[in-house]
Amino acid sequence: MGEMRASTRPRSGLLVDLYQLTMGESYVADGLAEKEATFSLFFRTLPAGWGYAFAAGLEDTLRYLERLSFTDDDLAYLRGTGLFTETFLRRLRSFGFSGSVRAVPEGTAVFPNEPLLEVTGPILEAQIAETMVLNDIHLQTVIASKAARCVDAAGGRTLVDFALRRTHGGEAGLKVARASYLAGFDATSNVLAGRLFGIPIAGTMAHSYVEAFGDELAAFRAFAHSYPDNAILLIDTYDTLEGARRAVQVARELAEAGHRLRGVRLDSGDLLALSVGARAILDEAGLEDAIVFASGGLDEAEIARLLEAGAPIGGFGVGSKMGVSADAPFLDMAYKLVELDGRPVLKLSEGKATLPGRKQLWRVASEESYAFDTIALDGGTDEGEPLLREVMRDGRATWSEPLTDIRKRARQERELLPNGVRALEAAPYEVRVASELEQLRQQVAAEAGL
Repeated sequence: MGEMRASTRPRSGLLVDLYQLTMGESYVADGLAEKEATFSLFFRTLPAGWGYAFAAGLEDTLRYLERLSFTDDDLAYLRGTGLFTETFLRRLRSFGFSGSVRAVPEGTAVFPNEPLLEVTGPILEAQIAETMVLNDIHLQTVIASKAARCVDAAGGRTLVDFALRRTHGGEAGLKVARASYLAGFDATSNVLAGRLFGIPIAGTMAHSYVEAFGDELAAFRAFAHSYPDNAILLIDTYDTLEGARRAVQVARELAEAGHRLRGVRLDSGDLLALSVGARAILDEAGLEDAIVFASGGLDEAEIARLLEAGAPIGGFGVGSKMGVSADAPFLDMAYKLVELDGRPVLKLSEGKATLPGRKQLWRVASEESYAFDTIALDGGTDEGEPLLREVMRDGRATWSEPLTDIRKRARQERELLPNGVRALEAAPYEVRVASELEQLRQQVAAEAGL
């Protein structure tokens, strides 16, 4: 089944930070509300050790903007707060996003200070959109980037998203499944994500299943009876290596009936030593094609450690540490005004300065890999490939891609990144600021008296 374009949460206009609305009240009162503004979304830094991020979340962002509105009940609530005038509430009654968006496609490698998207429209509309545009892009970009590091570490081995039970809510679990598949995971345990997004679903069994039978061999036989060609048996409920020997017994019984054991799973203990022991037992029984699958507290660092030590593991279930990006749970992502009514603007706060004006992002490649990026003014430098593309016009999406195509782009992007940028302790990638953009920055700063 293909990807379904279904929303994963209610889209009330009240799902917004209060100050977007109080600023909106003032914009309306001061006659600014309909002036055209451009906001740029970017992140300032990467987490320690990370060399790149994957842009993600654009599909949800466009759906949000298309549906953004305020119901009569929303307006009644706002009226009851005593914070807003009837003039402002009348403007919200007919509210809808009517602007445009330019963005880098999902699955594109991105770097600090680069615009992932730019939103242009009446400042009231673009301002109110800020909170959830950031929310959609931020979460999925973080997870896709963390998942991509797992893919880099796994070196082509199977990866399955096991994160749902520990993500920060069911909606987050759906986004994690989509973002990790986008980044190169092979499947998810999340059945609804499989239905919504067309992601392959995969799973094994729990320790409770083995315990329910009271006898490990009986449990293995029962599961193999239900799934004779797709059984991965969880062998660490009691004694892991003894569990592997019982899995061999079941594999022989399956073979006599014309079926084959798919593999065994380890979920605890010394995964290196136990994978070596289980692999030896399987190989001795002639089950070289049966996979040893591992799960339990894994992330890119642990996957890399196991494989560098020679663990004969053919696949990994990655859950909590990927699903919440445990070591790097956020990016310093911002959504900042860069132009109003044709006038470029900037922020000069220490450590949070911005670049003025509408922009284009250019990527230059050598024969074998990407060489550098340039952040330029829109309509400026044309060295390389322009990455920001129109994805919405007049409040309607003009861009949509199947998740399979986005996943293919992400794979190609990883292959074109310099090896050092993909390393777990990564080298930085060069991002330049075009001379005309730097000149504009200095000019706008000077006009501000700085």
